[in-house]
Amino acid sequence: MEDMGEIVGEFLMESHENLDQIDRDLVSLEQEPGSRDLISRIFRAIHTIKGTSGFLAFSRLEKLAHAGESLLSRLRDGVQPVTPDTITVLLLCIDGVRAILSSIEENGSEAEVDIETMIVKIQAQMNAPTDGAPAAAPAPAPNPAFEAEEPVSVEQEAEAVVRPAPEPVEEQRQPLGQMLVDAGAAESTDVASALQQQIEGDERKLGTILLEEGKTQPAAVNEALQSQTPKRSIADSAIRVDVELLDTLLNMVGELVLARNQLVRGVMEIGDSGLVRSAQRLGMITSELQEGIMKTRMQPIEHIWSKLPRVVRDLSNSLGKQVQLVMQGKETELDRSLLEAVKDPLTHLVRNAVDHGIEDPDKRTAAGKGTEGTLTLRAYHEGGHVAVEVADDGAGLNIERIAQKAVEKGLLRPEQVPNMDRRDIMAMVFQPGFSTAAKVTNVSGRGVGMDVVKTNIENIGGAVSVDSTPGEGTVWRLTIPLTLAIIQALTVDCADQRYVVPQVAVLELVFIDGNTTKVEYASGAPVYRLRGKLLPLVRLDRALGLEVGGDQGVYIMVLQADGRRFGLVVDRVLNTEEVVVKALNTRFKDIGLYAGATILGDGKVGLILDVSSLARRSHLAVDSERENVVDKRGSGSGSTERLLVTAVGERRVAIPLDTVTRLEEFPRDRIEHAGSREVVQYRGQILPLVRLSHLLGAYGEELEGDTVSVVVYSEGGKSVALVVDRIVDIAENSTTARRDAEEDGLVGTAVIQQRVTELLDVRRAILAADPNFYSDSMDDMLVEA
Repeated sequence: MEDMGEIVGEFLMESHENLDQIDRDLVSLEQEPGSRDLISRIFRAIHTIKGTSGFLAFSRLEKLAHAGESLLSRLRDGVQPVTPDTITVLLLCIDGVRAILSSIEENGSEAEVDIETMIVKIQAQMNAPTDGAPAAAPAPAPNPAFEAEEPVSVEQEAEAVVRPAPEPVEEQRQPLGQMLVDAGAAESTDVASALQQQIEGDERKLGTILLEEGKTQPAAVNEALQSQTPKRSIADSAIRVDVELLDTLLNMVGELVLARNQLVRGVMEIGDSGLVRSAQRLGMITSELQEGIMKTRMQPIEHIWSKLPRVVRDLSNSLGKQVQLVMQGKETELDRSLLEAVKDPLTHLVRNAVDHGIEDPDKRTAAGKGTEGTLTLRAYHEGGHVAVEVADDGAGLNIERIAQKAVEKGLLRPEQVPNMDRRDIMAMVFQPGFSTAAKVTNVSGRGVGMDVVKTNIENIGGAVSVDSTPGEGTVWRLTIPLTLAIIQALTVDCADQRYVVPQVAVLELVFIDGNTTKVEYASGAPVYRLRGKLLPLVRLDRALGLEVGGDQGVYIMVLQADGRRFGLVVDRVLNTEEVVVKALNTRFKDIGLYAGATILGDGKVGLILDVSSLARRSHLAVDSERENVVDKRGSGSGSTERLLVTAVGERRVAIPLDTVTRLEEFPRDRIEHAGSREVVQYRGQILPLVRLSHLLGAYGEELEGDTVSVVVYSEGGKSVALVVDRIVDIAENSTTARRDAEEDGLVGTAVIQQRVTELLDVRRAILAADPNFYSDSMDDMLVEA
C-alpha cells in the first residue's frame, strides 16, 4: 500500500505540472489557433493524465479527461476550428480535472465533482456547427492505399504523433574522427595518422593529437564532441528533492558560515601565515558551498507567472476588455520561500491593473489609444534585490481623487496636500481600507488588498511603491530580497553595544568631525547638509533608549527606507561580513525595531536593525525631509547675527535668517508666467518669484538643472520667493562693513568663511523688483487657489 501511495503522489505531482503547462498552452493556442504543435502538446498531456488515471482506477477523472481528449482530437484532425468558446470549454475541463486531483490529494478518493455538466458542455462544443470555417490545422490527405483499413484509434494516432524517429543508441554513435571527416574539418589521412599514433602507444586523445598538429580547429572538435554526447531527457536531467532536506542543508551551511567567521577572526588575531592561508581557503570553499546550496532553492519567477495568463484572460473577458500580457525576465530566480510569499500580492496587483488600470475599449479609443491594453510583467536583478514590476498602459492614478479620499478619511490635512510630492500622495493607496473605486465589484473596490500587499512584501524584507502618469499608465514595483537566510551586513557600535545593518539598505557612509561640521535643525529636528540636500538624522542611541553620546567624531550611515533617505548616527562602523539571520521570539518582534539576530565573529549576539521600522519610529514625516523648514532659534541674540549664505552667480549673498520663512526647491517646469512676472503655485497660493541674479546683475552663467533653489520670505500674509543658484550654509556674523548702497537691496559687506559676502536687505530688494508688492493690488496675486 505504501508503494501505491508513492505512485499516487508521483501521479499528482506530474499531473499538476501537466495542467499548469496545459493552462499556458491553451491561452497561447487562443492567440495562435493554427499551431499544430500546441494542439499536439496539449493532446499528449491530457492523454497522459487519462491513461494514468485509468491505471490507478480513478474512473471519474478518466472519463472527464477522455471527453477533453476527444474534443482535442477533433481540433488536431482539423475537423473543428479553434475558437474562444472552444478554449473556454477546454479550460473548464482542466479546472474539473484539477478539482478531482485536489480531492484525491485531500481525501484519497474522487469527490462528487460535477463532471456530467462539464462533459455535456464538451459534447455540445463538439457538435457545434462549424459554418464552413477553416480548420485549425488541415488534416493530412488520406492515402488511397489505406482507405480500406480500419480507422486508427485515438490512442494509436497519439502515439504516432509522439513517437520520434529512431536514433542510434549510445554504443552506435559515430567515432570522433569520422565526424570530423564528414564535416570537412579534417582529412581522412590525418585522422588515420592520429589513430596509428594511438596504436603505437600515444595516450593523447584523437582530438588533442589533431589539434596539436594543426590538422583541425578547436571549434570543430567541440562541435563533434557535443554531437557525440547523448542527450538526456528532461526526466533524467532533474530529480525531485524534498524541500525540508534543502532547508536542513541551508541551516547547516548557515552554521558553517558562523563557524567560518569565528575561525577567521581567531586566526587573524594569532597571525600565523599558514593558518591564515588555510582560513582563507576554508572561507572560499564555504562561500562556494553556500552559493551552491542557495541555488538549489532558487527557482525562476516563471513558476508564479505561469498562472497569470489564465487570470488575465478570464478577468479581461468577464470585464469586456482586451488585454495583452507581456512577460519579461521570467528566468529571474528567487528563493522558493519568497516565491510563495510573492504569489498572492503579485496576483492581486495583476487583477487590480486589469480591473482599474486598463480602460474599456471605447474609453481607450476616445483617448487615442488602441482598443487592446498592454499589461507588462518585468523582473530583473538590482543591487542584491529582485525588482518585479507590474505596468499597464491605462489611464493612470487620479492623484486629485486619491488626495480627496485621504482627506475624507482623515489620513491627511487639507493644508498638507498642495505641497506634497505626487509620489507621497499615490502611496496613500497602501493605507488600510483605502479605495477610490466608484463601485464595489467581485474583483476589487472594498478597500482590502493594497495594504495587505504592502504588509506581505514588507514582512519578507521587501518594499512596494507605485508611480503613475495620467493618461499613460501605472507601474507597481516590488523590491524583494534574493534570500532571507544569509545577508551581507555592516556591524556598527553604538553606546558600547553592537548592531547589524543590512548592507542593501546602506547608500553611503559619512564621517562627521565634530570640530568642523555642524548639524543643522529643520522643524526642530537634526539634519545634515549632504551635497546641498538636507538629510534627516536619526540618532541610534536615542531611538533605542541608550545613553546619548556626543557629536564628536561620529558616523552617518545614509540609509534608504520606503523610498526615502535618512542618516543613522552611530559611534563606529566596524566591518562588513556575511551574517546568518536568526528569527526572533515574539517578545523581540513586538518591539518592532529588529528584523532578526545573528552570531558575530567574536561569538557575541548582534541584533539586526529593521531600517523601515526605525525610520517610522523616528517620525521621519514627509514634511521633515521635503520642506526644509529653517530653525530660527538663536537669531538676534546679542550682537551676533545669523545669516543664510547663498550663491548668486559668482557672488556670495547673505540673507538675515530671521527674515527667512522656508527653503524650497521647485521643479523648473512648475514655473509659470502671470503677465511679466514669474510665479509658481505654492501651498494654495500663487507665489511670485524674484531672481536675485537679475536684481543684482550677478555675472556668471545660470546653473543648469531640473530644479531651482528659493528662499521664501513672508510678511503680512504675503509671500515672495527669492531665487538663488544654491544654498551654501548658515553662518554667524558679528561685524559688518557698512557702506552707502550702490545697488538696491544691499546694505553692506562682510567676510564670512573667508569669502567677501554681500548683505541683502530683503524689503528693499523686493521693492526694487516689484514696487507694488506691499500694496493692496498684490492681494489679487495671492488669492486662495
